[in-house]
Amino acid sequence: MTHPPEQERWIRRVPVSVPPPTLKDNTADVDRLIRGLGKELGGQEVRMDLSLSRKIPSFLREHHYRVEGLLYQERSSWHLVDILPPNEKDPLYGLAVDLGTSMIAVRLLDVLTGEIREETSFLNPQTQVGPDILTRIHYAGQEGGLQRLQSSLIQRLNQEIHSMAEKEGIPNHRIVGASIAGNTTMTHLFLALDPYWICREPYIPVLNKPGLICAREIGLGIHPGGAVLVFPNAGSYFGGDLIAGILASGMNQKEEVSILVDVGTNAEVVLGSKDWLVACAGAAGPALEGGVASMGMMAGPGVIDKVIIDPATREFQVRTLGDLPPVGICGSGMIDLVAQLYLAGMIDLRGKYVPEKCGERMEEVEGMRHLIVVFAEGSGTGKALTLSQAEIDGLMRSKAAMYTILTTMTRMVHLEWGDFHRFYVAGTFGSYIDPRSAIVLGMLPDLPLDVYEALGNTSLAGATMALLSMKKRDEVDEIRNRVTYVEMNVNQEFMNEFSAAKFIPHTDRTLFPSVP
Repeated sequence: MTHPPEQERWIRRVPVSVPPPTLKDNTADVDRLIRGLGKELGGQEVRMDLSLSRKIPSFLREHHYRVEGLLYQERSSWHLVDILPPNEKDPLYGLAVDLGTSMIAVRLLDVLTGEIREETSFLNPQTQVGPDILTRIHYAGQEGGLQRLQSSLIQRLNQEIHSMAEKEGIPNHRIVGASIAGNTTMTHLFLALDPYWICREPYIPVLNKPGLICAREIGLGIHPGGAVLVFPNAGSYFGGDLIAGILASGMNQKEEVSILVDVGTNAEVVLGSKDWLVACAGAAGPALEGGVASMGMMAGPGVIDKVIIDPATREFQVRTLGDLPPVGICGSGMIDLVAQLYLAGMIDLRGKYVPEKCGERMEEVEGMRHLIVVFAEGSGTGKALTLSQAEIDGLMRSKAAMYTILTTMTRMVHLEWGDFHRFYVAGTFGSYIDPRSAIVLGMLPDLPLDVYEALGNTSLAGATMALLSMKKRDEVDEIRNRVTYVEMNVNQEFMNEFSAAKFIPHTDRTLFPSVP
């Protein structure tokens, strides 16, 4: 990402030199400093908290009235966070955070140069309460539940922040801002807002635009006066993570029509251009994240992300992340595996095993057919990695839901697949997916492969952009105000299409001319 110019930064260090007070000029120390900073910022208003006022008299005199102000930009004014010695060369840092339901990603950046210094990801501690949003909303309704959900999240975030700061050899107060993108419920739990009405008719969040929040208000382990930018929601099921994704893709600035799919715990889809944006979310994610198969897991060392089956010999080749012995399979690996099983004739168009084609790899456990993907001797766990018929059935439902969401949305806006200039695939899933395998399964439309573009974690990328640029921060609000959200749960056409999509690649083979 290109770092924006200095005038676009909304977190700044501003040098200021003010005349010392005299009997003829007895302006108060705070007023004197605020006036000097305002002049440096082109006459804009500068505000500050009472707690900082206590530091100012001695600090100004110690540095002979030459200091640097650390400020962040609000809507129509600047907020003074701290005062620093003059000509200080130490970097200032900020955090970009993708607040995922399952995984959280955190990036530490130099806010003055845009350089990424550290990055980490970890399991959301709230998964101990439940893997899904609805379980957590229910838990939040119990006495003390909401507070426990928030504190577990903040504590774990603070541990990671401290660890990153230690690696960089900096104190936490050098981290002076943060940008947080998450879905509507995750945003509520982060801010300890009651999510009760998000999942109950008429599905209303507590708020849609949290804006800038002072770090000390939520106990985030950065500079206590630092600004925490929390991405807005467009509704109960359209959160800041998707707005961040639109920002990162740039589809909202393009003349041509594009489509963005972000597969996480849900599948979220946006269609549009610089003139219009339509979005929806649907439950297609868990199987595609590797959350359905017993050997399914998040992408990581030793996890299978690519499978090739020789159609003649039915020999398996698996590729793992880090080239380690296989320990499991991620969502993109699952797509590859099932597509290859179909092409090798080992499953039929309903996704059912063809035992005579599976040979010695087929076994039956408690009346359920399992296919041995990796034999015990080649496994990193010491046990065979297998895929059951029930697990393939789960994937078939997920892929059908995904394709149906896409087709229902495109019809709704009267577009054909050929009208799309770009098809962006986001999320960890999008980083590894082979579009060809997804087309074979009938999960993604049969488009030329060069139309597809993997964008990786767009929630984190969008949060980074908004942290570094006021222009991009403003763009976040513009996107939110322009998007039309479509509710899929009550769409009858969706239910009809879903049944037709539960075959490989589809009941209507003319939709997938390139699939044998």
